[in-house]
Amino acid sequence: MIPELGIIEGFFGRPWSWEERSESIRFLRPHGYRFYLYAPKADAYLRRNWQDLHPDEEMEKLAKLADECRAIGMRFGIGLSPFELHLHPEQNWQEMLARKLEQLDELNPDDLAILFDDMRGDIPELAQRQAAIVEFAASRTSATRLICCPTYYSDDPILDEVFGRRPHDYLHELGRRLDPAIDVMWTGPEVCSFELTTGHLAKVADKIGRRPFLWDNYPVNDGQRMSRHLHIRGFTGRSPEIWRHISAHGINPASQPVLSRVPMLTLADSYNFGEDYDYGVSLKKAVRMVLGRELGDQVRRDLVVLQDRGLDRMDRRRKVLRETYSRFDHPAAAEILSWLDGHWTVFDGSAQTQ
Repeated sequence: MIPELGIIEGFFGRPWSWEERSESIRFLRPHGYRFYLYAPKADAYLRRNWQDLHPDEEMEKLAKLADECRAIGMRFGIGLSPFELHLHPEQNWQEMLARKLEQLDELNPDDLAILFDDMRGDIPELAQRQAAIVEFAASRTSATRLICCPTYYSDDPILDEVFGRRPHDYLHELGRRLDPAIDVMWTGPEVCSFELTTGHLAKVADKIGRRPFLWDNYPVNDGQRMSRHLHIRGFTGRSPEIWRHISAHGINPASQPVLSRVPMLTLADSYNFGEDYDYGVSLKKAVRMVLGRELGDQVRRDLVVLQDRGLDRMDRRRKVLRETYSRFDHPAAAEILSWLDGHWTVFDGSAQTQ
């Protein structure tokens, strides 16, 4: 059984272009992907400067993308991160948020996500304040699905180190306060989980009072360390049986839109084939479908360097790789060349600036 698969453009660093978004949704829709959530961290009008309205030009581009999604039977959503609003309850936040939601509603989104990820959360009333913000948004949107991403969206202790210690029983309290119809996002036992099991997801569902909306952080590569690697290999560590324990499975893709399609195809295969899923066979098929036979086979031969060693352990291979991929006239080859030149390198400070 295949759950509702989707694209969550929610990474730090350089966002995709409008053309890349359009091409990605059209490519992935026939392979079971049914929603797209626009939430790049670089869109300041959705995060750091969320109180400011999007300029008309940006709204026109968003509206066009929303229309493209609906034309091919894909849900269009938008993710608003009211940055650290929960830290300042004394402000007249309802008026600011209502104004912003009114503009976003002009897009007629199918999905609205209120995202509290990657911001401070070490206050005792965190769940109470965030639930109030989400419930207010629910009363001001025409979206048919509302989704909330908690500040602590994983059991991973790195979140407590970076954003402050999570309040006691935060996740259970947030789930208790939210309407059961509102989805709650979760990345798994880690921010970038190597494995997602039915046992883990069942425990999370018990805490939040609903099946989690999975935000899968593979093949995303937007951290300072991860951006030095290309994540191309197919999905592993996701039992096909987890569909029973999630409401949807959203993928946070890599900065490279074309290369991201390779692992995203293998995820669909893993659900479609179940226990018969063959990781190696699926990867070979996916790289050839996305990149063509010759380029796809070349990328498979170079996976150890591109994905495992990365830019910092490449030694003299960088020059060879540049010569190799310069021979291909393909957007994925161009992505590899740009990556070799440091085009997509992300610095850890991005979390404090985007």
